[in-house]
Amino acid sequence: MAITPPTDSLAERILAWQADHGRHDLPWQQPRTPYRVWVSEVMLQQTQVATVIPYFERFIATFPNPIALANSDDDTLHAHWSGLGYYRRARHMQSSARVIRDVHDGQVPDTLDDLLALPGIGRTTAGAILSLGHDLAAPILDGNVRRLFCRHFVVPGWPGLARVERELWRIAERHLPRERAADYNQGLMDLGALVCKSRQPACHDCPIATSCLARIQGLVEHLPEPRPRRINPQKQTRMLLLLDPQGRLWLDRRPPTGIWGGLFSLPECAHDGDPETWCREHGLLARGPADTWPDVRHTFSHYRLDISPVVLSITPDPALVKEPHPGGWYKPDEALELGLPAPVRRLVEQLIEKGP
Repeated sequence: MAITPPTDSLAERILAWQADHGRHDLPWQQPRTPYRVWVSEVMLQQTQVATVIPYFERFIATFPNPIALANSDDDTLHAHWSGLGYYRRARHMQSSARVIRDVHDGQVPDTLDDLLALPGIGRTTAGAILSLGHDLAAPILDGNVRRLFCRHFVVPGWPGLARVERELWRIAERHLPRERAADYNQGLMDLGALVCKSRQPACHDCPIATSCLARIQGLVEHLPEPRPRRINPQKQTRMLLLLDPQGRLWLDRRPPTGIWGGLFSLPECAHDGDPETWCREHGLLARGPADTWPDVRHTFSHYRLDISPVVLSITPDPALVKEPHPGGWYKPDEALELGLPAPVRRLVEQLIEKGP
């Protein structure tokens, strides 16, 4: 079958579609500043737009500019990020904000090299800041754009492979218009999110369907190729919800690095360990039988964690008084104001729902 190529460029069709069908009222677009673009891009990594919007609005209300973020304390930052996951993103943002405060006079840089020198900022985030925030011609390659390019140009292989990524960047650079790069990049992201979706793409609504090689070759459902399958290891732990005579809950302060770094969490003992023995070893005496809740599974990018929650009413042993770990005692409703990992937050909410 002969294919008649479209006479207008890829960029022209995407720009026309974006003007009529793209997203124009997202909170980080009103106004669209380099800082707001940066915050939104970091939050949107691994997270859906609908989930990000309330987090973004609350974050910007507390940290309206890089200097406010740079001057924030860890607890306030973690509390505003709690529930978004991938907490290293927030710590990198704070570190970058401090460089922006100290080196760039509080202004988000407008060169690729300066942006890439900041912690946690990669080429796609830098491109979004430059194009959407500074109105400069810079390519992007987020997950939606990768999927769109893999299909439109039939790029084989998993996009996470270095050779595939290099080819996708060549495509991004080749089709980037010199003018209106911000609208074009927003159009690419919107088209990937709203039309060229990972499942059940709406090819009949796509402005570039006539030149999409995957559609022509019947490969839309097969591209991009999935990540090579791997089996994530499974880990188990007991999380202890320890309540003192005042009804306060003990929360550990986790180390600054590693999983859930710097957040408050519940103390843990071995999955096959005895919670009451753990308490005695930490100067606490159980004031009744343990209440064991059903297991909870939390999935990280590289392993699965099965959590067995145990509720214990305790009292300090006068003969051996010592706190379990760095942390503190908090009323359960007060604990929700802290930076908590998502599964811990759900357990605390469940504790409040069950009542005393």
